[in-house]
Amino acid sequence: MTSGRRLEHNICRLPSGVGVQEPILRTIHLTREVSGLRLVDDISVEVYRGDILAVVGPSGSGKSSFLRLLNRLDEPTAGSVYFEGKDYREIPPRELRRKIGLVAQVPFLFPGSVADNLRFGPSQQGKHLSDEIVASLLEEVGLAAYAAKDAHYLSGGEAQRVSLARALANSPSVLLLDEPTSALDVDSRQGIEELILRIVRLNQLTCVLVTHDPGQAARMANRAMVLKAGKLERAGLIGEVLRVQAGV
Repeated sequence: MTSGRRLEHNICRLPSGVGVQEPILRTIHLTREVSGLRLVDDISVEVYRGDILAVVGPSGSGKSSFLRLLNRLDEPTAGSVYFEGKDYREIPPRELRRKIGLVAQVPFLFPGSVADNLRFGPSQQGKHLSDEIVASLLEEVGLAAYAAKDAHYLSGGEAQRVSLARALANSPSVLLLDEPTSALDVDSRQGIEELILRIVRLNQLTCVLVTHDPGQAARMANRAMVLKAGKLERAGLIGEVLRVQAGV
C-alpha cells in the first residue's frame, strides 16, 4: 500500500497530458490540536477546479474538523490553506466564507421566510437579492414558489435544499458539504445527491464532500481522501481509493 505521505501531493493532480493549472484549494501541513489531541494532523492536499473530493473515514477520524478548517470556521494550530494561490489568512473571514460556502449536516435556517434566508448572506455585503433572483435560486433547488413560506415549517429535505440555495446566493467558488444527506430518509437522500451534482455542473463549482458512506462517495466524487485518527491515510482517484478501502 502506498503511504498517505507519498500520495498527499498527488491527490488532485490533473492526469498527465492535461495543461497545468493552479489548485483552487491547497492545504499545507494543516493541523488542529485541541486539549493536546490532534484532530487534524499535518494534512497537505490539493483540490482543482471542478473536482468533487470525498473525505471519508471512520467516525472520529477528523473529517468534519478538516472541513471546518477550509473556510476558517475553526483556526488551524499549524499550517495553512491557500485559496486561489493566496494564504486564506489574508482574506477577511466573511469574504472567505462567501467564496467557500458550507452546507452543514443538519440544516440551520434563520427565523423568517425562505426568501429571508436566501437574502441574508448578500445583505451582509450591502446587496439585495431581487424577487427574480430569489425565485431563480429556489427553482434551481426544486423549490419554486417557496419564497414566502416560513422556514420553520419545512421538512428536512426542503430545509437542506434551502441551505443549498442560501449557499449559492453568495456565488461561491467552492462548496463544502458536511454529511449533507445523513439526516434524511432514503428518498430525500437520493434527491439531494442528484440536486448537488446538477448544481455543481450548472455553476461549475468545486466541492469537498464529507461522507461516511462509500456508496455516496462513489456516486458523487471523482477523488477521495481517507482520514484515520486525523491523519491522511491515502488519497487519489475515487475508484482506486475505495478499492483499497474495501480490500479488493
